[in-house]
Amino acid sequence: MKKPFMDADFLLTNEAAKDLFHNHAEKMPVVDYHCHINPAEIAEDKRYENIAQPWLAGDHYKWRQMRTNGVPEESITGSAGDREKFQAWAETLDRAIGNPLYHWSHLELQRYFGYNGRLGKETAEEVWELCNRKLAEPGMGVRGIIEQSNVRLICTTDDPIDDLRYHKQLREDPSCKVKVLPAWRPDRAMNIEQPFYADYLRQLSEVSGVEVSDFDSLCAALSNRLDYFAQNGCCASDHAPDCAFYCPAPREKLDRIIADALSGKPVSDEDVRNYKTEFLLFLGRQYAKRGWVMQLHFGAVRNTNSRRFAQLGADTGFDCMGNPLDASALARFLDALDKTGELPKMVLYSLNNSDNEMIDTVIGCFQGEGIAGKLQHGAAWWFNDTKTGMEQQLTSLANLSLLGNFIGMLTDSRSYLSYTRHEYFRRILCNLIGRWVEEGEFPDDRALLGQMVEDICYNNVKRFFGFEV
Repeated sequence: MKKPFMDADFLLTNEAAKDLFHNHAEKMPVVDYHCHINPAEIAEDKRYENIAQPWLAGDHYKWRQMRTNGVPEESITGSAGDREKFQAWAETLDRAIGNPLYHWSHLELQRYFGYNGRLGKETAEEVWELCNRKLAEPGMGVRGIIEQSNVRLICTTDDPIDDLRYHKQLREDPSCKVKVLPAWRPDRAMNIEQPFYADYLRQLSEVSGVEVSDFDSLCAALSNRLDYFAQNGCCASDHAPDCAFYCPAPREKLDRIIADALSGKPVSDEDVRNYKTEFLLFLGRQYAKRGWVMQLHFGAVRNTNSRRFAQLGADTGFDCMGNPLDASALARFLDALDKTGELPKMVLYSLNNSDNEMIDTVIGCFQGEGIAGKLQHGAAWWFNDTKTGMEQQLTSLANLSLLGNFIGMLTDSRSYLSYTRHEYFRRILCNLIGRWVEEGEFPDDRALLGQMVEDICYNNVKRFFGFEV
């Protein structure tokens, strides 16, 4: 029998799945431990004039599909009006069968706007008017949206030179019902090959009070800022290396590499690998000392379209999936930290889904220390953030590790409407577990399974990061 379109049992194809979702997963709060939202917008309780603003501004996932549908750039990132851009997105959805954006968009319409129909070319005006009326209501600023989503804690993504003023403001604001913590993202200090590097180190020197001229002074400046972030509640880092590498180098060579970069001389590919290896090793040891979690997002090839990058800048929809990771390099990096007792808790993500099994076997080599799931295989990410991609990641983790210790989903988003991605993940998780139960691959112990689902959705991530919520 044909199922209704995205009803209460959407993606739930068996009775065990329905029970696990509706009686366990659905009620659990959200901890969004990695996202790209601006804390200033929470502090100011930003409001939107129309649905195009929270939906389309900055959403390169949607921009890619609109371009694929032949929408002119003027109606994507250009000066076209919001209504025109919304119409272009609605018409794109008519062709988006099988794409997670179709499901995400309709989950957002259902949960935040009470719209249970189908958005497309013919219904765009109806949906536009409905959503805009709803956005004008009290409680539909970003704080209200967060509260509706049952979000308890958010980790933003913050540069070491950030003053964290909005995190401080939110911490001192009794009216803010969500905890907002910074997460340390030092990519600009790591990417020595980029033209902004020398200028960035000058900014880091000024903010830290440590003049950076060599590797030791760089470490001292970063340590100063780590202390500052810790004072403001930070307990997590995030890095985005393109690939896995392990190329250690002596201090003298690192000093020469930094001196070359500061003077504007080009650095070789070998220099870059040497510098980034030692940079990440230093920070990994710092995280272990401080009890922080280290997150590594591998495998994105960024800004592939040079013409578009020159026109629009980074994070505009011109990145792609990279090659599979070098397992040996990844293992040697982890081993370098582990053999001195300085391996921090860690979450490893890869944008290439062919790395799933490799990551699950590598992390198994470095578990222990009495910590359940000390090394985590992070949730299916970006181009893998699909029904198929999530099922593949969860299945690999279950096959080769312990799914019950998994820390679950994150939005990795710039949109306050994207918390439904947690619901999407939870439905897929419950359906997968329910299918294994229905097929006799695991006992139908609802108490045990219900607790496992609640742990994956919420409890595990609290314990892993040490969040107090």
